[in-house]
Amino acid sequence: MQFGFLVFPGIQQLDLSGPYEVFASVPGTSVQLIWKDTEPLTSSTGLRLIPTTTFEDCPALDVLCIPGGGGVNALLTDQIVLGFVRETAGACSLVTSVCTGSLVLGAAGLLEGKRATSHWNAVDLLDRFGVVPTEGRVVRDERIVTAGGVTSGIDFGLEIVADLFGRNAAETVQLALEYDPAPPFDAGTPRTARPDILAAARERLSHSRREREVLLDGMAGTQ
Repeated sequence: MQFGFLVFPGIQQLDLSGPYEVFASVPGTSVQLIWKDTEPLTSSTGLRLIPTTTFEDCPALDVLCIPGGGGVNALLTDQIVLGFVRETAGACSLVTSVCTGSLVLGAAGLLEGKRATSHWNAVDLLDRFGVVPTEGRVVRDERIVTAGGVTSGIDFGLEIVADLFGRNAAETVQLALEYDPAPPFDAGTPRTARPDILAAARERLSHSRREREVLLDGMAGTQ
């Protein structure tokens, strides 16, 4: 079974590596990292990644996944990327995203009228694409499966494995990875974080958010 992740400059590394580890841990799977070329690219936190295939050479996929990150902003108006996503998604059993990757699916016109989620700091922007913004770690609407922010990609990956290979396969991967989260602080969502922590996080993410809003306003103005 072929899984494919879109990779790009400024990708959020854990959006990719969490579900990648889950999918690649299932015997008999192949996981591709797909970009315009196979030159190394740099994630939002500096990790270097090497794509394994290009848009032109990408094999037929069963599952397409779009991770998120600050680099998503440049993809929202990149017609080469959006065209590849649209064309590839048409032949996939599942079309998926992690974090702000759902904005790319929206920009490609694949989420109109669908329920979908994203990072908490971006989920409200989905309605710009005719999406029904839905909070949740994993949201499924027919063959569209979207995950919330960053770490939810692991939960998402396990749910996809359970769907495709059965619960036993998913639980075996979970145990092999010792995925038993017990965070030291209860600050993982805006609902549980202290107000000062939420404000600090919003400030840290504000530049990318403002850039994203300007892009989406411009896209709306051309329609």
